[in-house]
Amino acid sequence: MTDVAGPARTILERVRTVVVGMDEPLEIALASLLAGGHVLFEDVPGLGKTLAARSIASAIGLEFRRLQCTPDMLPGDVTGSFVYEPGSGDFTFREGPLFTGLLLADEINRTTPKTQSALLEAMAERQVTVEGRRFPLPAPFHVIATSNPIEYEGTYALPEAQLDRFMVRLGVGYPSARNEADILLRRVARRTEAADVEPVVDVAAFRALQSEVESLHVDADIVRYCVDLTRATRDDPDVAVGASPRGSQALLLVARALAAMDGREYVRPDDVKRVAVPVLAHRLTLTTRAWAAGASPAHIVDRIVPRVAVPPTVESAA
Repeated sequence: MTDVAGPARTILERVRTVVVGMDEPLEIALASLLAGGHVLFEDVPGLGKTLAARSIASAIGLEFRRLQCTPDMLPGDVTGSFVYEPGSGDFTFREGPLFTGLLLADEINRTTPKTQSALLEAMAERQVTVEGRRFPLPAPFHVIATSNPIEYEGTYALPEAQLDRFMVRLGVGYPSARNEADILLRRVARRTEAADVEPVVDVAAFRALQSEVESLHVDADIVRYCVDLTRATRDDPDVAVGASPRGSQALLLVARALAAMDGREYVRPDDVKRVAVPVLAHRLTLTTRAWAAGASPAHIVDRIVPRVAVPPTVESAA
């Protein structure tokens, strides 16, 4: 088996040269990309979500474009459109920013549902449809999006179908006093606002890492554990709509990628527990009573995890 842990460790170390105090979100974000998924960073402004997303994109060597989402953005601004060529008299398709290896969709909740639907097709099927014609996107294709959950003026809540296409949703949180001071000191030392990250791998090497993750062993007990956790969200009295089978699949895939990043050829129950909230919480719809009582999906997932029986260790299966 080709080493995944070494390149993954180097990628994270490179990103951490400019992104401070986000170790856990960065690891899970990289695991999600290695598992073939999309990532949503959601938190208050000023915490470095965009910097983290841009740095990961640079480090993994994929061609990437940044899409600054705004309320007046149209689907054609994202997918591309047919443009009339006076010389030939034909209409030629001009690709939009979606045609890249990794799309950074900044403040995705600022664009309208109509434009979000164009992103949904790309995220779900790795293709876009323009005027009845289908155009495949590059492989690999990933979306890293950022969202601000506290502003309501000029924003549009992401629909459940859109949220479900993100393999994980990650909060950043405020840095500690020590990390915040480190952020300032690094900014002073750079003497510039720019904080660039050099690529660690190229496209071919990144695809090879993804292939290695796909080949990693998964014990049947771990599969059942992922299913049990996901099904438990559907039975909770505070949940109106629980996670779908896509949630249990994402749980398994991200846990498997974390195992590979740790240098193991098998998945532990602790890998699954570690990603339960980032993978499942954004897929839950709470009951009106739970919402009014101030419950959050993350707290409900945290409450569910200890209730689900943990399978025996699978280290012997490696």
